[in-house]
Amino acid sequence: MIHLLFTLIFSEATMIALLLFKTPLRKLVIMALDRLKRGRGPVMVKTVAGTVLVVLSSSVYSMMKIQQRGIEDGASVNPTDQVLMAKHLLEATLMGAILFLALMIDRLHHYIRELRIRRKSMEAVKKQMRGAEDAKAGTSDETKTMEQEAAKLRAEVGRLESELQSKDKEVGAAEASVSALRKQSEGFLLEYDRLLEENQNLRNQLQSVDRRFSHSVSKKNM
Repeated sequence: MIHLLFTLIFSEATMIALLLFKTPLRKLVIMALDRLKRGRGPVMVKTVAGTVLVVLSSSVYSMMKIQQRGIEDGASVNPTDQVLMAKHLLEATLMGAILFLALMIDRLHHYIRELRIRRKSMEAVKKQMRGAEDAKAGTSDETKTMEQEAAKLRAEVGRLESELQSKDKEVGAAEASVSALRKQSEGFLLEYDRLLEENQNLRNQLQSVDRRFSHSVSKKNM
């Protein structure tokens, strides 16, 4: 299960990287996300996210139960419980990272769509402005009307540009969050290697204890 969780994390990180940079694959990813958000796609995504959240809650509960058992036994946790504790902690951390990355993908996709819509609206307004300025002719009343319309269009362009700048800042903040998350994922890998080493050491200790216990039992029987 841990290998599957790492595979999901790397897949989501790759998808985020494709969304951040303008490449031909970015359009394919956006099209795939657009289709995923139509029809039964949102229901499926929510179902999967709910399942991951339930498993995450189960891992946290198991860790709390093991910790409580150690407190009841006089703050002494046996090697088996230590192995289980490390396993549940790693799984909970990876599942939390998966949910966070899924949220980042959803927000990045939303911001990219908003930016496209704003750009199209701004281009349409600029075209209307050019048509209004080119059509300035005729009587003074018509000229005043056209000037008022041009002023409104300029104000609309200013508003759209400010909104576009705001969206660009939000995307920049999202990119910074993704960079921090990449560093955190590298930390997860190091932690995973450390936990594997501790797991192996604890298993060796457990086997040694079992052999000593079996040896002592055999002596008593003799």
